[in-house]
Amino acid sequence: MDGIRERVESIRQRVSDLSLERWGRAAQIIAVTKTVEPERIHELLACGITRIGENRAQEILQKRPLLDASFRIDCIGRLQTNKVKYIIDQVGMIQSLDRMNLALEIDRRAVKMGRRMPVLIEINIGNEPQKGGIPAEELMPFAREAAGLEGLQIRGLMAVMPETDQPQELRPLFAKMRSLFEQLQSEAIRGTQIDELSMGMSGDYEVAAEEGATHLRLGSAIFGKRPLLKLKNA
Repeated sequence: MDGIRERVESIRQRVSDLSLERWGRAAQIIAVTKTVEPERIHELLACGITRIGENRAQEILQKRPLLDASFRIDCIGRLQTNKVKYIIDQVGMIQSLDRMNLALEIDRRAVKMGRRMPVLIEINIGNEPQKGGIPAEELMPFAREAAGLEGLQIRGLMAVMPETDQPQELRPLFAKMRSLFEQLQSEAIRGTQIDELSMGMSGDYEVAAEEGATHLRLGSAIFGKRPLLKLKNA
């Protein structure tokens, strides 16, 4: 299994040590399977991981028929509105809701299918212009407006941290995300169920776990370095 099981077990133990006492629960792992071949993804089953994250609609569509039905795919990359129609029945959650026109399109497609799509609101916590996500100060009005759409169920927040080789420098941003998450919970906006805070990736997941992440999105920490997966043209 190329060390996948050993890495997952090591990560789980480390995360439990860092977060269980403070938060009463250990953050759960979402395996980021971008560029990972379906054969290797199936090795996650032996680790008890069935929730995976994909960045691109094209890769979701090409992998879904090749994966065991027990896998749930979350869309974790920035989503174009014209791609929603392709993945609305292929994913279990959209983690990257970051603008109202996207919320409206998800709502339209979900209602048409007779489903309510779980979503996380993405926060641009580092105020990086090249990244998706809404500003932190716009969270509450955005959440109230999006919660009024019958095809959406807001489940929490997601963030992608600034790149750094010093993850401890990100601690204040992780702490701010946890504070925003708790504020959103306390607002008790009708139609929401706030129970997921998705933050922390392979280079900074330990700090994220310490600061209250409920879910960690891990790719290279699980799979190691991997070659690019060649995709067919969409």
